[in-house]
Amino acid sequence: MIRRRIASRGVAVLLATATALPVAGAAAGTAAAAVPAPARAATKPAPPAQAPVPELVPGVAPGPAQPWQIDTPDQALPPRVYTPSAQEDAVEPKAAAPGTYDLIEYVPLDDAVSKVTCSKQTGPYQRQVERWLKLKVDGRQSAADCKAIRAFQLKHKIKPAIGFAGPVTWSTMMLVSARKNPNAAKKCPVRSYKVACVDLDRQLTWVQKGSEVVFGPVPMRSGRKGHVTRKGWHTVYWRHKNHWSTLYNEPMPYAQFFDSGEAFHAVYGTIYTTVGSYGCVNLKLGDARTLWGVLKKGDHVYVWGRRPGT
Repeated sequence: MIRRRIASRGVAVLLATATALPVAGAAAGTAAAAVPAPARAATKPAPPAQAPVPELVPGVAPGPAQPWQIDTPDQALPPRVYTPSAQEDAVEPKAAAPGTYDLIEYVPLDDAVSKVTCSKQTGPYQRQVERWLKLKVDGRQSAADCKAIRAFQLKHKIKPAIGFAGPVTWSTMMLVSARKNPNAAKKCPVRSYKVACVDLDRQLTWVQKGSEVVFGPVPMRSGRKGHVTRKGWHTVYWRHKNHWSTLYNEPMPYAQFFDSGEAFHAVYGTIYTTVGSYGCVNLKLGDARTLWGVLKKGDHVYVWGRRPGT
């Protein structure tokens, strides 16, 4: 865990000190050039190369409240289940530092270093953001795109508001769209009992009983590639308000385990990283606290979809 923290904090150092990046594999490319390429059959021309996705970094340098965790204190294996004492349950997890959950967009490294006012670069969610804002959907950043995206970012206090179509902007749009009726597409089964709905596609979670939404929707972070949050039906089998990860020696406040080591729980860091969890559903502290009061042991959880990038 210490190694991961050092690695993640190195991103912030890049913002302050990086002026040029070495070309990865340059030496390897030189060596490979000496080996003749195999002859290509003269049938179809090779498809045009796609533009590389720019390296993304937090657009605002982290402070004391923003450790920029890339890895999170998740429990990959089933925890040791026991009955917490009344005294242990009476203690509320510590509060998060002010600014911990600010909406900090991930932007290209050169945009962050140069502190541009309006990005000319195409974001990873360009088409989705263009469609949401009812712009021309061509997947290419334009001056009009940047102006419209920047206006949305300013309205929703996303920093830096430079019009880049990044993951935080997209996530905020998903939340705004879902507030009135998160289950409009009817992807979460409607039952007479409570169902905690985990939408991997939009990175949202809510709880419904029948057609009534009794919690959320709220933003969340699910499992990364290779550690995806398992889909299908699950059941909350153990709850531990002040759980501590035995794997990473880190807190997992308001943990509610629903499948082996996968649980709803809060994290003391941004949930808007481009890298997912190790399978847990990460929440902001306030959302995890409210969910703790909504769910109980035996309640049902339904997971579907696919986290972008996995």
